[in-house]
Amino acid sequence: MKLLGRLPSINVRKVMWTAAQLGLNLAREDWGPGFRSPKEPEYLALNPNGLIPVLIDGDFVLWESNSICRYLANRQGATALLPDEPQARARVEQWMDWQAGELNNSWRVAFMALVRGQPATPEAIEASVASWNRHMAMLDGQLARTGAFVAGAGFTLADVVLGLSAQRWKNAPIERVGLPAVDAWLERLSTQPGFADYVGNGMP
Repeated sequence: MKLLGRLPSINVRKVMWTAAQLGLNLAREDWGPGFRSPKEPEYLALNPNGLIPVLIDGDFVLWESNSICRYLANRQGATALLPDEPQARARVEQWMDWQAGELNNSWRVAFMALVRGQPATPEAIEASVASWNRHMAMLDGQLARTGAFVAGAGFTLADVVLGLSAQRWKNAPIERVGLPAVDAWLERLSTQPGFADYVGNGMP
């Protein structure tokens, strides 16, 4: 198997962290800013969105990072990361979908302006930071309820995708609210295989 995408991408790192959890030696090829453009015809033939990452497993091609994480867990039969019991699985996937939609949309303006240097008005940045903090407080409430991990007592793919998101929030140059359950959870995550390489590696 091969993953196309540069490591600074948070979506590439979530896949690589999933692979580390599964003990998979996933080869990676650099695509994206500073490397080959995902807008090249060769890449667009694999992913018409022109976004990274893309997974290639033999003749099978898959894009969308959360879908790739699910596929890898299913491929390896890793029911601890992605349960096969319907309700337990739904809880994990609910939080994965929330990360990809609600949470990502909350931080996009602030992060892209303050870290990536894209233009945005001060008002738009302030609104984005407020929304980001509000969504992270929702995650803090969930972690306070479980007392362990996002979907319950065990580490799952929900912790993979949201762990990277939380680390981005902690490192962003913004004013943050205090979230003790998130802080304690990140400490628990730091002992997981692959955390140092793909989460706590200083990349935003």
